[in-house]
Amino acid sequence: MAVKERVGLVVSDKMDKTVVVAVESRVTHPKYRKIMVRTKRYKAHDEENACHLGDRVRILETRPLSRTKRWIVADVLSRTSEA
Repeated sequence: MAVKERVGLVVSDKMDKTVVVAVESRVTHPKYRKIMVRTKRYKAHDEENACHLGDRVRILETRPLSRTKRWIVADVLSRTSEA
């Protein structure tokens, strides 16, 4: 069984050891054939609190870690320019 992975943007880092990652997907409207952008938000485990707002991260699906948390941050692909 393949491990699910997603790439998204960190939209919240206010929790301890948890970040909220927004993943965008582009889907075609079934009737009008226009491309729509759908956003899904995942809560991901960030053990070292390394991710910050605006970072682009890769997350992997894992066992349930809490009621809403089923993903872990695999790596940070790019950081924000803020110091």
